[in-house]
Amino acid sequence: MSELILGISAFYHDSAAALVRGGVPVAAAQEERFTRKRHDPSFPGQAVRHCLDTLGVSLADVGAVAYYEDPRLKFRRVLATLAGVAPASFSAFADTVPSWLRSDGKLRAVDVARRELGALGLGVVPDIVVRRHHESHGASAFFPSPYRSAAVLCVDGVGEWATTTLWHGRDTALRPLAEIRFPHSLGLLYSAFTYFCGFKVDSGEYKLMGLAPYGKPRYADLIRQRLIDIKPDGSFRMNMRYFAYLRGQVMTGRAFEKLFGGPRRTPEGPLTEREFDLAASVQQVTEEVMLRLARTARERTGERTLCLAGGVALNCVANGKIVESGVFDEVWIQPAAGDAGGALGAALAVAMERGAAREHVGSGRDAMSGALLGPEFSEAQIAEYLHSRGIAHRRLERRDLVAAVAAALAEGKVVGWFQDRMEFGPRALGARSILGDPREPGMQSAMNLKIKFRESFRPFAPSVLAEDAKDYFDLRQNSPYMLIVAQVAAAQQISVPETDATGIDLLHVRRSTIPAVTHVDGSARVQTVTAAGNPAYHELLTAFKARTGCPVLVNTSFNVRGEPIVNSPHDAYTCFMRTEIEMLAMGNFLLDKSEQPPWSEEGDWRAELPLD
Repeated sequence: MSELILGISAFYHDSAAALVRGGVPVAAAQEERFTRKRHDPSFPGQAVRHCLDTLGVSLADVGAVAYYEDPRLKFRRVLATLAGVAPASFSAFADTVPSWLRSDGKLRAVDVARRELGALGLGVVPDIVVRRHHESHGASAFFPSPYRSAAVLCVDGVGEWATTTLWHGRDTALRPLAEIRFPHSLGLLYSAFTYFCGFKVDSGEYKLMGLAPYGKPRYADLIRQRLIDIKPDGSFRMNMRYFAYLRGQVMTGRAFEKLFGGPRRTPEGPLTEREFDLAASVQQVTEEVMLRLARTARERTGERTLCLAGGVALNCVANGKIVESGVFDEVWIQPAAGDAGGALGAALAVAMERGAAREHVGSGRDAMSGALLGPEFSEAQIAEYLHSRGIAHRRLERRDLVAAVAAALAEGKVVGWFQDRMEFGPRALGARSILGDPREPGMQSAMNLKIKFRESFRPFAPSVLAEDAKDYFDLRQNSPYMLIVAQVAAAQQISVPETDATGIDLLHVRRSTIPAVTHVDGSARVQTVTAAGNPAYHELLTAFKARTGCPVLVNTSFNVRGEPIVNSPHDAYTCFMRTEIEMLAMGNFLLDKSEQPPWSEEGDWRAELPLD
């Protein structure tokens, strides 16, 4: 057996574990999927167990454990930052430093990881190797990509010191070319606006991106003039007078409030024109920086392909602008682009250092197995769960199950789709998904309010058969991981009459033949589906097309607001019964809501879920 390397990210947010064999990812998962705590930062013990169980191995079979960042270097940055703004940082110092210095504190993260691994009782713990945060991002972006060589761009909040890095990947080597350092951070700029608009940092950034098309970028010039000085090559410096994250635990203060006309929006408070326009403005600036950085990456490396990772690489609108620009022939984005993917990147970096090969290169496919790297439940396990709970169900052959689900979707029903291995990363890609008919105008609002229990403005993504994507979207390349936004094709657009509608009212204007997945600016966050990448989901899309003529489905993650994506049959059934999902396809078993007993549980389950 080729050498096994286990990667771990932990103790900040989105803790995860990943297992690499001979340079190929074979298992990966976020800890939140097991603990049911969204963005869980705790040690990923259950994720580690999943990775090892996938191959039936123990820690004694693992050549090394790779930790995704350098805690000591990160602590030096924290101390230097607090000292640099003293005495204003005194309270932040008192809150922060003791937690780093505890015996189980972040400074000793590697020692804590070693103890936690030992406590799992899965064999002798191998050596733990520390990688840098942005090296882990860069490795996760390049090594699984389908390219022999590529420019690699990593943009996030902050690692140890780096916030933006440029690399040149070639074969099994990754060479650093340039970096931007804290406190100047595009990710933290975006998070500042996320915070100011009343959303949660490190969680609500995608809401801000979804809100942007409802507004006008009337603050964009002000952002450029006062907040961030953008150079022609995409490098930038931020005016720290307007940000509070150097001095404490909040992102913005009074200077920011004065600049943008008042205090931050209260979380869960009404959304106003100001929030719409702030979102549109910072989104435009972010796209400008990313496009300039991409052009510089092309110039510095001479490469025609680009790999992206880091939290800002989850900004699929900015990704779409890079793809649309044609600066690169093709762009590949790590599906777990945030900190969870750092576990995979750290493992890959060590594997390549130890002589692993990238044997998938030349096949035309990446090494991520469609991001389907999480737990899988056998037919016997699902059957045992259903029978033990006395749950009404039918077992169908796969062909009959697919036909029944396609028919239900064509009738306007909402279906939970629980199949094969769980996805690694924040997107549901047709393994743990809630599906609907995109042709139904009221589907977006209904799914948001009655199933996801979330704000009505949030858009849904389309899954489309890759072979039909060009007929529905202006997309220059495949988008298997739902990380590229493109315009809906002209042939599918509907002429929109002049309207005075603004803000959320724009949601009710029909713009295309697939209104449930068409955002208010005529765009969509597209997932292209192939038979090789996800056979069961491709089969369902094909059956839906045969029945309706439409090769597109609404695809949203199988969860409710504030909850991680479902992992187990129990998680799936619970979500099914708590919501207005009408049918659940779990493996070869089909469950109809009308046949289920009434659902009851003690207390208000929604009150137990944190707001996202």
